[in-house]
Amino acid sequence: MQARRITGAGAGALKYDVLTALGTFALAADRSTQRRVLRLITLITARYNWQANDLSCGRREIARLWSVDERTVKREIGALKALGFLVVKRPGARGRVTSYMLDIDAVLATSRMDWERVGPDFAERMTALSAPQAEPETVVPFPTTERSEWSRARAILKQADAARYEAWFKPLVREGIDGAALILRAPSTFHADYVTTHLIGELIRSVAGVERRLTSVRLVVA
Repeated sequence: MQARRITGAGAGALKYDVLTALGTFALAADRSTQRRVLRLITLITARYNWQANDLSCGRREIARLWSVDERTVKREIGALKALGFLVVKRPGARGRVTSYMLDIDAVLATSRMDWERVGPDFAERMTALSAPQAEPETVVPFPTTERSEWSRARAILKQADAARYEAWFKPLVREGIDGAALILRAPSTFHADYVTTHLIGELIRSVAGVERRLTSVRLVVA
């Protein structure tokens, strides 16, 4: 899955539009979500590299910026990942901090119902921004003999993050469809709980991206 970037002509204004969408969504939410999104907005404005779609910042630095302790940073980053707003781009290792990416598509999808409160011009710009982006011609399709919606969604998930795909998405087996839900079988209760808690947003977006009628994913245990 190609990460949506905001670059080129008009990029500066579009960045403000994305931040406005985040803020408008938060203001209509509960206080906990308001504070969480305010922290994200502050982190984006202070540290986000829009050109590279990259946020590389250690917990200690984030804690200082947010005026909280590192445990709170860990909890809040986890919550922002669960919302789908932040995606791990490169795990931290050997003294290197974890690199995150702002999932602009997730921000657009989550805030869509709030755009009209800003104004019709804003809603029109955001609708244009949320239009699907064409995949580059160099993309190599995931080798598979089946063409189910799950096999196509797996291809997207693997391309987005091969390591995460191998660890968490590859072991999931298609069980069938129940209404608008795709049913996947996980190898263990722990596996199902982890995917449901940390990765369900990415999973649903990938499935919905290849099959619009599917709007949810339900995990069962083998």
